Amino acid sequence: MKKTILVLFISIFYQTISAQKSGYWDKERATYKEVIVSARDRIIVETDDFPSGTTELIYRITLLDDNQQMAGSLVSILKSIPDPTGISQGSAGAVFLMSKISGDDKCKYAIFSTNELAKVYSSKGEMAEACLAQNTAVSKDAKRLSIDKSACIKSNTTKLYFGFESSNWIMKQKIILEVVPWVDAKLSRGWTLENRKNIISQCKTSALARKMANSDDFCVCIGEKIQKKYTFQEFQKLLPIEQAKAYKDFGANCFEETGIANTVFNDLRTKASNSILKGDYGAAIKNYNEIVNQKKATALDYANLGYVYLITKQYGKAIKSLKEGEKLDDTELLVKLNLAHAYLLNGEYAKAKTIYKEYQNQNVTDSVSWTQKIKDDYQAFAKAGIQNEDFEKVLKLVK
Repeated sequence: MKKTILVLFISIFYQTISAQKSGYWDKERATYKEVIVSARDRIIVETDDFPSGTTELIYRITLLDDNQQMAGSLVSILKSIPDPTGISQGSAGAVFLMSKISGDDKCKYAIFSTNELAKVYSSKGEMAEACLAQNTAVSKDAKRLSIDKSACIKSNTTKLYFGFESSNWIMKQKIILEVVPWVDAKLSRGWTLENRKNIISQCKTSALARKMANSDDFCVCIGEKIQKKYTFQEFQKLLPIEQAKAYKDFGANCFEETGIANTVFNDLRTKASNSILKGDYGAAIKNYNEIVNQKKATALDYANLGYVYLITKQYGKAIKSLKEGEKLDDTELLVKLNLAHAYLLNGEYAKAKTIYKEYQNQNVTDSVSWTQKIKDDYQAFAKAGIQNEDFEKVLKLVK
């Protein structure tokens, strides 16, 4: 008989072996109740409230004869088992989850998720709505219930209701019920699946997230940072303006950490280039200025922004942008050339002449010469309706 119980116990608790879980047995909020069931009677025993983040639990039921005492509490046994995987792996402590003692009496029992269902059982003995039913009378039993294996445990389960039916038709029975919850450390902070989804949904509506082709990694990053700093209850108590600041601050960090920044700014550069090809210079300026405002502009970005300002006859803005480009890279000749154009079109021929002359023997790219690029740009200016009497003078200067 003892061997049968041991084999049965191991088969009950032998679950899939996984990495050690991050959490703890909440021994402070364990349920320990000793109840008396009259002969041929049914009784309901309500557990204490489970702590937030409960994802599984261990319960033990023991029937005792009069004056019998428990040899060891379930809580004391679990001290030697650091997490539920220890039970799954058949650790030495798990073997003793079954009480070492029990009386001769036996009972049937069922577990219900609501008080209403438990009351129906109490009055009619119906087990159909039970999340777990033990129809065969036992003198002791122990089981592990987990959120992914049992209908009894859900993310919003706060307590359970145990119904006992006496199998003794003459004498009363004494039943000990012990329940110890396992608390997931992360979920104990109130960040349920639904709450995490809400954070990500709010993130996706932000202006920055809407600029991304795929904002999933970015929003997950923000969610993780919020969950680390605040419990759900703490975050909910923040003023809307404080929540917005949290999104903004964490978003700035995640923007860099996830590598999304490069993707976003490259997308803006592509959009700007396409806008220039279409002649939509206003859109191109907007895209380049967004890069500039985020302090992510390169010398080439300033060169391109300066060029679009030239095409739209905004020479003062062109000069200002191109000088910023020079600060980043004083060797970038596209910046130098556009700056020369800007001085020329702004009526500052002497400054333009100095630049045009200085770099006339170099290439602006690996395949385009300084002189050829001047000719190409002047043709583009002419198509845009920009004429200047000094164009020919410059072309003769750099021959």
